[in-house]
Amino acid sequence: MKKQPLVPEFGKKVRLSDFDPGYTGKFKDKDEAAAEMEAMLARLDALQERLYAENQRALLIVFQGMDTSGKDGAIRHVFSSMDPQGVRVATFKQPSAEELAHDFLWRIHKQTPSKGMVTIFNRSHYEDVLVVRVHHLVPHEVWQERYDHINAFEELLTEHGVTILKFFLHISKDEQKERLEARRDTPEKQWKFALGDLEERKHWDEYVAAYEEALTRCNTERAPWHIVPANRKWYRNYAISHTVLKALERLNPQFPKPVDNLAGIVVPE
Repeated sequence: MKKQPLVPEFGKKVRLSDFDPGYTGKFKDKDEAAAEMEAMLARLDALQERLYAENQRALLIVFQGMDTSGKDGAIRHVFSSMDPQGVRVATFKQPSAEELAHDFLWRIHKQTPSKGMVTIFNRSHYEDVLVVRVHHLVPHEVWQERYDHINAFEELLTEHGVTILKFFLHISKDEQKERLEARRDTPEKQWKFALGDLEERKHWDEYVAAYEEALTRCNTERAPWHIVPANRKWYRNYAISHTVLKALERLNPQFPKPVDNLAGIVVPE
């Protein structure tokens, strides 16, 4: 199988049809990846603890994708091994009246990670060039300007010690249909089924076009997009874990040295 890159080529038009959502890399099945996945999660836990203790830099994880692409599942499986006090999830749904009274990045900036933290965006500022575009919630000239605003915003964050990893969870339309049917038919999943998802599915091609432009115009060396094949949930989790692990290894956070000289210190009875 031809190797498929996660990060699209910078400056080149992204066409999602060039990326196979069923790609599973070097693995034939889930069992082949299991041991490596377990080792990666343990390593992620150790590095996140060091990032939190060092308290100098931060990590921002951005998840976007079609409905049912697995944002919740990826968060649950990849980050559950980390210490909860150093990890936070921010979910962006329909903006409130207060949020709409500000610029579109106002509610986003408040949720960015402080030093030592890992913050995960379940949906993000990209909704303002996706759903806003597809449903014509603002004029064309307004959302067109937002790509540059987003790039400037992400550049600002990286200049202040935030590493940004953006993941587009790429599923096929057929896979989405199967997952929606599973939600409909499985009692434990029915709470996640919404008729609105069926309405959104009617706009599939429009969302593809919107995602392709966002993935093209906001794919920068400071904050690259990763197109994660997500038809196979286990490979989705593997690809995300591997990418986050490599980013933390590059940061190589260190435990701070003790403030006091501990040599000869005796803890009293």
